[in-house]
Amino acid sequence: MKRRSRYAAVSLTAALILSACSSGPSSSSGPSSSSGPSSSSSLSGQTINLSLSHHAWTTSLQTFIGDFTTETGIKVDVNVYDDAQQATLYNVKLNAGSSDIDVLMFRPLQNTQQFTQNGWFADLTKYVNASTDWNWNDFWQSARDSVTVNNKIIGVPLVSETGVLYYRKDLLAETGMPYPKTMDDLKAVVAKIHELHPDIFAFAGRGEVSAAVTQFSSFLYSMGGNWTDGKGNSTINSDAAKAAYKLYGGLIHDYGPPGETDMNWPQVMGLLQQGLVAFYPEASSNYDSAVDPTQSKVADQIGVGPIPAGPAGSKPYNITAMALGISAFSKHKDAAWAFIKWATNQANSLTIQEAGVPGARTSVWNDPKGTSTLAPDLLATIQGNSKIGVGYDRPQVVNVDQARQIVGAPIVAAIQGGDSNAVADQANSDFQALLDGQAK
Repeated sequence: MKRRSRYAAVSLTAALILSACSSGPSSSSGPSSSSGPSSSSSLSGQTINLSLSHHAWTTSLQTFIGDFTTETGIKVDVNVYDDAQQATLYNVKLNAGSSDIDVLMFRPLQNTQQFTQNGWFADLTKYVNASTDWNWNDFWQSARDSVTVNNKIIGVPLVSETGVLYYRKDLLAETGMPYPKTMDDLKAVVAKIHELHPDIFAFAGRGEVSAAVTQFSSFLYSMGGNWTDGKGNSTINSDAAKAAYKLYGGLIHDYGPPGETDMNWPQVMGLLQQGLVAFYPEASSNYDSAVDPTQSKVADQIGVGPIPAGPAGSKPYNITAMALGISAFSKHKDAAWAFIKWATNQANSLTIQEAGVPGARTSVWNDPKGTSTLAPDLLATIQGNSKIGVGYDRPQVVNVDQARQIVGAPIVAAIQGGDSNAVADQANSDFQALLDGQAK
């Protein structure tokens, strides 16, 4: 089978230097595409430009992406970016109405409101409705909802992600205590491990102001709080929210490593891999890093469990982390849809999930092949979260980055041992101003 390897140079303004750093190789062992696109002479020979994110989904797809061209005659230029590069690319290219991007990978919770407001998404509804064999209804309802705006489909879900609690099984066993079912249980077992092993960080988590928001959200919901009341009013200084800030930030303050307010997940994960962390709330998608024996000294001792219940129960986030859409300015929308349909059909979704990237197709989760590579505790936690999880892990606003900075401030205050209640009151005013500005 023909092998392609193309590196696409992306031409932007002089202010931008983007490292388009991946390619579209092919393989002779890709999955079948029984529900793939119908090749047509009108599409064969076209070239579509893909803007993909650095993500395990992309890595897996690239092992057989060449099959798409073989089957359809449609060529692809594949460009892979980190988050900052891709955000800059979209702001420059799409804001200018450029047709350089056909297929765009995006984060629904981060991008949907902004892209919709700016008119950057093509409406995929007609394509989806015409693709009955591809089976839109096979995707989880929550996943379909995440890419549907005003009854228009603007993307196709790729990756599901949920909040879990990583822990050291050996340290928990040493305490003689069971896995914590409640937040009070969590505080008790963390204190016990600290007593037994003061050299171990009994609890660690993301502490950098923006990055911490996503993992904190599971604590917020479980404590009975939320970002807003659903009517445009900020609620991050509610009693429940203040209790959540104190709980999450307080655990890190009392038992976490120094410098946590500068830490995102790679730094905390590194400490877990070194055997220095006992409990760590993090995304399910980072499981492979947690148990990678080539990187972790305690890979065989890492367990996964659900977020303990607070007064509102256990309410982890359970989200669509990544999706594929089509630029409204694309001149090759039919070919772009052919690619999306092929990349997300049942067979290819199964292949990618077998590679360890959880998707959102019900049929794949019901297929033993789709779950055979998942550890039993991870699988049980994911399946449990799919029934009780909250479909967002950050405020749902246009300016998500600014919102995260605002609502994350009380987390930092709590980690630093400051007055998180006072900071939450100020943050509530700031967040309300942001909401009011968005509503105008």
